[in-house]
Amino acid sequence: MPAIIIIGAQWGDEGKGKAADLVGNRVDYVVRFQGGNNAGHTVVIDSEHYALHSLPVGVLSPDVVPVIGNGVVVDPAVLFEEIRGLQERGVTCERLLISANAHLIMPYHRALDKVSERFLGKSRIGTTGRGIGPTYADKISRVGIRVQDLFDPKILRKKLELALADKNQTLTKIYNRRGLELEQILDEYLGYGEQLRPYVADTSLALNRALDEGKTVYLEGSQATLLDVDHGTYPFVTSSNPTSGGALAGAGIGPTRISKIVGILKSYTTRVGAGPFPTELTDDMGDWLRQSGHEYGVTTGRNRRCGWFDAPIARYSTRVNGITDFFLTKLDVLSGLESIPVCVAYDVDGVRHDELPMTQTEFHRAVPIYESFPGWGEDISLARSFEDLPKNAQDYVNTIAELSGAPISAVGVGPGREQTLELRSLV
Repeated sequence: MPAIIIIGAQWGDEGKGKAADLVGNRVDYVVRFQGGNNAGHTVVIDSEHYALHSLPVGVLSPDVVPVIGNGVVVDPAVLFEEIRGLQERGVTCERLLISANAHLIMPYHRALDKVSERFLGKSRIGTTGRGIGPTYADKISRVGIRVQDLFDPKILRKKLELALADKNQTLTKIYNRRGLELEQILDEYLGYGEQLRPYVADTSLALNRALDEGKTVYLEGSQATLLDVDHGTYPFVTSSNPTSGGALAGAGIGPTRISKIVGILKSYTTRVGAGPFPTELTDDMGDWLRQSGHEYGVTTGRNRRCGWFDAPIARYSTRVNGITDFFLTKLDVLSGLESIPVCVAYDVDGVRHDELPMTQTEFHRAVPIYESFPGWGEDISLARSFEDLPKNAQDYVNTIAELSGAPISAVGVGPGREQTLELRSLV
């Protein structure tokens, strides 16, 4: 049976939570494969809002096994706070599986993230300060601490001693901050180990066995293609691979298992943090999009930068991820506009670029080339089929599909579960 990947196709915040919730009710396993608690998904069920930061969306479906894969970095305190919050609302997390190979966010990671970003000043990247980047840096440097290390106090102590010998020097001598105490961290994280033990598993083995048994596995990422550390707008990116290739490495399954790759597109474009954004609107229209679309970060509450739909970015995501289907979200936000501009290409120093420029320098100078499409005045939030949409709205969706290079299989016309128009099945 298939494994399905859902990928953000812009700079994140496209509505992956809504798409994941739609698919998650029809699959057996939902896997978070990268990132940490620096991003979030919002899911609306029967007017109830659920903000998830560490847990996969599948945790909200009682018959689904939610999995935190090896590619995720875990802050145990945040994870357990999230679990407690869901339990208080009647959502059980007893089926949750956490990879023994997932890396842990440590107190020194959070401390270093905050002071280093502050030190950069105007050159800051725009991190959330939650220790994600430093954790991934330690992972690649082979000095990280993994979930399985919590079950061996001797190994945990040795790794902490080595880590603090370096991190405390950096904190005290470079940033003039107080060093961290080994015993305090050791006791805290050994306690987390006892709490984590019931959930920890060889998740790669569990997922491959599930696929062998004919079960359906869905893989969800946080962030998005243009924030990928290899394929995004570097250095204004995250520290992992939220593209489809990262899904395989972060879940421990092979490429032959994948049957469908679904890209999530917002009907316009947003991003959080610093970095290039060709279609960004810094005028009243940008404020209107932000307010109409409630464009504020789920995790941080930060204002999202807003702009018109960018077709070269969508085409790039199709190519990098091998996208087979798109889910277009927040179409309802555009209702009431007389015309809707769409960026179809860029002008870079007088040269037209139909694809993303090769260099970051060129991308910073990219000026959008727009085509405008007729808007619609009708409220589309009550539409329950594609045919219910006004003709101009249907034409806009079809145009986005043509410009993006893959069919649109679902359209969001509001935040609720029932406000999704499925043109063809995503499972």
